[in-house]
Amino acid sequence: FDICVVSYQLSGEEMAAEFSQVLDWSDSAVRSFAWHPHTDKFAVALLDDSIKIYNSRSATAPTLKHRLQRNVSAMQWKPLCASALAVACHTCLLVWHVDPTSLSTRPSSGCAQVLSHPGHSPVTSIAWSPSGSLLVSASPVDTAMMVWDVAAENCVPLQRVGGGGVTNVSWSPDGSRLLAATPSALFRVWETRMWTCERWPCLKGRCQSGCWSPDGSRLLFSVQGEMVIYALTFSDMTGTLYRGCIRGGPKSAAVVADLSETTFSGTGGEITVGGEVQSLAWDPSGERLAVLLKGNAESSGHSAIIAVFKTRSSPVFELLPCGFVRGEAGAEPRLIQFHPHFQHGALLTVVIIECRFLFIYLFFVEVNCLSLHPSLKYCKYQSILT
Repeated sequence: FDICVVSYQLSGEEMAAEFSQVLDWSDSAVRSFAWHPHTDKFAVALLDDSIKIYNSRSATAPTLKHRLQRNVSAMQWKPLCASALAVACHTCLLVWHVDPTSLSTRPSSGCAQVLSHPGHSPVTSIAWSPSGSLLVSASPVDTAMMVWDVAAENCVPLQRVGGGGVTNVSWSPDGSRLLAATPSALFRVWETRMWTCERWPCLKGRCQSGCWSPDGSRLLFSVQGEMVIYALTFSDMTGTLYRGCIRGGPKSAAVVADLSETTFSGTGGEITVGGEVQSLAWDPSGERLAVLLKGNAESSGHSAIIAVFKTRSSPVFELLPCGFVRGEAGAEPRLIQFHPHFQHGALLTVVIIECRFLFIYLFFVEVNCLSLHPSLKYCKYQSILT
């Protein structure tokens, strides 16, 4: 309850910073980043509230600007569509429709749909359904998630008592479930066939970040104030309907990784790693998990770092440490995201403080990753685009 009260006392910009998946969102040059799900194109939201779109097949980089496009905290491209980009803003939700064949560098603001609902702002998180038919938006001050029919420009509120507002939403890749985190120490997992939900209380704080396995059967999540990663495993959603409830849900959350601080010798001397999780990213093949660790601002030798794990789902779920990704001094990571359709392994995108975009190629090799511990190897950043 105390956490909910604090969130309501924050300004809209402070709430965007508090619940963003971007580390130190307030002073970050990049406020959000989104790969297109089907083409080599991505969108970047900048500190000046503009959005740039980069396409590997075009020299034109359109800039999107709108008078309502302020404090952008999340973006996501519509699946199965070449041109629609949803943007979570301070007072509303914008859906840009940008013709991918256009040579215009400044599309008109008329290309953006404005979606808003009373009391539903600031919008801090959005999620398209995998089919692209529905769009969900969330606000920390609104206890209801909004499920939008974008074409009709109307929405249906999904509301539950308890937990305050909704801070983060994430749709499972198979479309069967939706994670909804709150400002308090509980989150919900909705099943999207009957739109019922399960409550999951956390021990210390709110759910900070979550990501789904490619088949939607497993949810990994982190909790504010804890240095571990939890996993929830779900059974097949085609389970029986019993007295209005879906049976066969998850049994309990299990700890799958301990991220407590530890110090060991690396190539540059002693390195301290571990701590709280800022964000989680699971590559679409289900082979690699990237974890952005916040680090300790008071310790010069303990900056934010990315831990990489090998994941295995069969015959049992395993999370094996593979190493760390770290950059040069001062090149602190702020945001991580995997390329959605890289064909040769996994491609991790890292945004760092200087507004550089770094692409880390991870080619899968069948080795025992546990042999790398405790002297875990390092991967240096390679800058591809500045």
